[in-house]
Amino acid sequence: MKNKQYAVLGLGVFGSTVATTLSQYDCEVIAIDKDESCVERIADEVTKAVVADTTDIEQLRALGLDDIDVAVIAIGTHLEEAVLTTMNVKDLGVPYVIAKAKNKQFSKILEKVGVNKVIRAEKDMGIRVAKSLLRKNIVDLVELDEEYSLVEINAPHDWTGKSVQDLDIRKAFHMNVIGVKDSEDNMSLNIGADYIVKKGDRFLVIGKTTEIERFDYLCNSF
Repeated sequence: MKNKQYAVLGLGVFGSTVATTLSQYDCEVIAIDKDESCVERIADEVTKAVVADTTDIEQLRALGLDDIDVAVIAIGTHLEEAVLTTMNVKDLGVPYVIAKAKNKQFSKILEKVGVNKVIRAEKDMGIRVAKSLLRKNIVDLVELDEEYSLVEINAPHDWTGKSVQDLDIRKAFHMNVIGVKDSEDNMSLNIGADYIVKKGDRFLVIGKTTEIERFDYLCNSF
């Protein structure tokens, strides 16, 4: 199976972080910016770093962007440049485009010209930080997509001594249990309906992110 190829267009803090992180996981990344100093800063950390005008479709074509699987448009503060860049990568046939936007108006415009997913970096990070501060029982949360998450949760106090069947976690909390860790961090992925919850247990569950966050909000704090 062919590995996905990525292009990051715009190498400010956000774009550079995306490009270098992808590269750390052995992804093929083309990083592009019109500012030579930005390109030089990450040249040794990505597959290819190039000085180019992202609003010029012929320059992007010459760089092989018509073979790219995912383009990240990290030009969040210059709307005209971001729109033209987005239109160019879509015209070149890039199937999935992510773009950074500084506000709601930018987001709507970028969506209209074909962006698949808009990131409002500061707002999104602010929401994530706030939610992390509000967590009571959630130890870790990994978003699987825009709707579902894989989550590690501390078993609430009132679960202790009860069986998985009695708790009926799937029906009561809309979560599917896939494993449990005990107080010594031993993992078991084979837990039956008769499993009795012990003090210090942590469950691995999959469910809708909104339902899991609602469950956490309603739980008593430890």
